Order: sequence, then C-alpha cells, then structure tokens
Amino acid sequence: MVETRLIDGKAFAEGLRARIADEVTEFKARTAVTPGLAVVLVGEDPASAVYVRNKGKQTVEAGMASIEHKLAASASQDEVLALVRQLNADPAVHGILVQLPLPAHIDAQAVLATIDPAKDVDGFHVVNAGRLAVGLDALVPCTPLGCILLLKHNLGSLAGLEAVVVGRSNIVGKPLAQLLLREDCTVTIAHSRTRDLPEVCRRADILIGAVGRPEMIRGAWIKPGATVIDVGINRVAKPDGGTRLVGDVAFEEAQGVAGAITPVPGGVGPMTIACLLQNTLTAAKRQVAGGA
Repeated sequence: MVETRLIDGKAFAEGLRARIADEVTEFKARTAVTPGLAVVLVGEDPASAVYVRNKGKQTVEAGMASIEHKLAASASQDEVLALVRQLNADPAVHGILVQLPLPAHIDAQAVLATIDPAKDVDGFHVVNAGRLAVGLDALVPCTPLGCILLLKHNLGSLAGLEAVVVGRSNIVGKPLAQLLLREDCTVTIAHSRTRDLPEVCRRADILIGAVGRPEMIRGAWIKPGATVIDVGINRVAKPDGGTRLVGDVAFEEAQGVAGAITPVPGGVGPMTIACLLQNTLTAAKRQVAGGA
C-alpha cells in the first residue's frame, strides 16, 4: 500500500498570488502602468456571478485594475462584440475575459474570436491555441497551466514520464496535453471511445482526470505511486439530502494507490484564478514597451 500525499492547490495558489503581487509592484514602479483585467459578464448566472466577484477581488489584491462590464441576459451578440472591440482598443486593458457560458442566443466562438489574441488571458483564441500547438509563446488556458505548475512543484522535471489525460476538451484536455509535451512527457489523450480505458490509465505516471463525470476514474485504474491531478468539479446528491463536490477520480479508492493526488475541492480549482492573474501580468508585460 502506498502512502498518498495530498497536493494542496489552495496553499500553492496563495503563494503564487503573493509572488504575482510582488511582480506587479515592481512592474508598476518601472513602467508606471497598472495591469488591467476586464471581465465581461452577460446575464445573471449565479455561479458565474460568484466567480466574477472572486476574480475581481483577487485582481485588486494583486495590485491590478479590475474592470467589470455586466450586460443583461437580453443583450444582443452585436452588443457583446462591440464591447469586446472597445476593450481591445483600450490601452488600460491588458487582459479580456468573457465569462462563459453565454446566453444561448450568443455565439461564444464568435465572441472569443473577436478578442485580441494579445489580451486573450483565457487562452481560448485560435491564435493562442495554434501558437501553443507549434511551440511558440502563447497565453495558455488557466486550468491546464495550473495543473502543470502543481505537477512541476511536486515532481520537479516531468521529462520522460508517461502522462494520460482523460478528456479532450479545448479548454483543458487538448492544451494540457500540449503543455505536457513541452515538458517532454510521453502523452496519451484518452476519452469515452478509448478501448480498455482502465488499462490505458494504469500506464500513467501522471494521470489527469478532465472528463466531467463524477468519480469515473476508479482506484483500480491507477498505477501504484502515480501522481493524479483531478480537474473535475461535479456536484452530486448526498444520501441524507443536499449535495457535495466530487472530482472525476474516486478519491477514497485512490487513497493508498496514488503517490499524490489533488483533492476536490482545494486542488486544481484555486489555481485557475491565480493563473489568470499570471496571464494578465504576462500580457501587460508584452504590451508595454520595455515591460518584458
């Protein structure tokens, strides 16, 4: 039986935010520019509203400018696109984030494609996705970036390790696979059509659950001593009423098998906003003459 170590994403994210705040202070002193993050929220989705509020709070705490634009759920696609273009042209805005999901009548891809790639701090623009794929500098999606930072902090060099990513989304699975390739891992992207998924998972020195199915990855699928990063955040019913959050990995089963694992909550989640701040600072440095 393996002693399983918990990877504390909350503590690591706090340290990362503190380092970013120090870098922001130095950047502002050198350039007289305050990095600015503009967040666009369309509609009244409660989860999105909470998330945007947290982003704004942490942006200000890091010494950056938080600029929030809230549009009614009835706002037209043209209104949203016009706002994005306005933010593209605003020199005080270095990062733009349009909170997803958008109302059904708005084409999210059209909105994301309108964001200036240099200000695309979510890393979803096709230009940034392409740059990442061919190994050029790019703004990288925040959750995959957070996963890589946690892995390198816990394992050091990832070179030569076998990594299996379960999930092929454009937001997590695909960019995370590209980042792991950059770290010289041998990478497999697995998904719902993968033949003998448990056996594929058992090959992994690094196993990433990013499929969005509660506790789909069982303890018996994990190679003894493997490092497990659980990206899933799923709300499930409790037997006695109410709900609880679980990941894509059966956490209790993984205990005693995995060498290290991220809990849910408190693992990858806190890293996402911290990496958003990192991307905003990176974008500001690249946009300001002599800031890099």
